[in-house]
Amino acid sequence: MKNFETPADAMQDLRQRGYEADFDLQLDCLYCSSLDLRLYEEEFNVDEVYHFKGSPKAGDNTVVYALTSPTGVKGIIIDGPETTIPDNSCDITKRLQNRLAAAGLSNPPVAREINV
Repeated sequence: MKNFETPADAMQDLRQRGYEADFDLQLDCLYCSSLDLRLYEEEFNVDEVYHFKGSPKAGDNTVVYALTSPTGVKGIIIDGPETTIPDNSCDITKRLQNRLAAAGLSNPPVAREINV
């Protein structure tokens, strides 16, 4: 099991293991601009999740997801206080959370590797 101090540490480790694509949250998908690739809910697997909690007052709460597409594209998405999400509620974030909950991982431990 891997433990990291910061989201940047987790991302560095994931990059070294081939998770090179950077995905952004959109309303109905995850989007990688460098590959012009959209992944919808059923088109990716969540391989690992790292959950970091900061100051409860500030609402700091960052989650680093390691994802793989059926075609083998490996990437990262960050869901946190600095993430720019479209104005409407982000359906894809809810779907990520629902997929984790369905796997019994609705409250992942801080900075812990979880295989889904």
